[in-house]
Amino acid sequence: MLVLLPPSEGKAPSGTGAPLTLESLSLPGLTAARAAVLEELVELCAGDEEKAREVLGLSEGLRGEVGKNAGLREAGARPAGEIYTGVLYDALGLAALDEEARRRAGAWLLVFSGLWGAVRVTDRIPSYRCSMGVKLPGLGALAAHWRAPMAEVLPEAAGEGLVLDLRSSAYAAAWKPKGEVAGRTATVRVLHAPTRKVVSHFNKATKGRIVRSLLTAGAAPQGPAELVTALRDLGYAVEAEAPGKAGKPWALDVLVEEIH
Repeated sequence: MLVLLPPSEGKAPSGTGAPLTLESLSLPGLTAARAAVLEELVELCAGDEEKAREVLGLSEGLRGEVGKNAGLREAGARPAGEIYTGVLYDALGLAALDEEARRRAGAWLLVFSGLWGAVRVTDRIPSYRCSMGVKLPGLGALAAHWRAPMAEVLPEAAGEGLVLDLRSSAYAAAWKPKGEVAGRTATVRVLHAPTRKVVSHFNKATKGRIVRSLLTAGAAPQGPAELVTALRDLGYAVEAEAPGKAGKPWALDVLVEEIH
């Protein structure tokens, strides 16, 4: 199983260990594309601070993120699962998982990133600020920059099992499963059960809990239909229908009673 996650906007500080080496990251087929983004981001942020802040869409209060990006090559790295914070990752609670569940997390979880493309939670990276919606002056829109290398690398990473896609639309734009891979992909919406309206904040928390439940239970469904059964067995209210055409992903609705 491969679980596709968005990153968090907020991030923990960089580590105190050795700096990043791009060659150490998973999915080595993305190395050249990562190097291109890293080089331009560092150059941008080491230059005109106001221009960098504008390109990155940073408020005045986040001005310090520009300097952080400028020092990415020297900053200490730590596991990506420790760098990413926020609602989804708080609910996922990687640090509190037992050894077997952490092993599954290292194998199953793939976090998408405007800077790195996609990384495993065990990959060591520094803290950074660069969303997938950014348009760098030289490379242009990052989602478009990532599409070709992702199309080469991700089908192999997906293997032959279930792909559980929990990304937001900005990150989904960098790679959309196609053909046979799409047919064993499931996307998830979180709906308020009484109103059937999509929830926002609680959406992230619920997705984090779903992943945590699968990791701790050791559930490894082989396809979308098996995922529906597994989630129901874990206590989630799930509605789903098989797609009308082959090669289309399943769309699952997880119903929640509370939205706070």
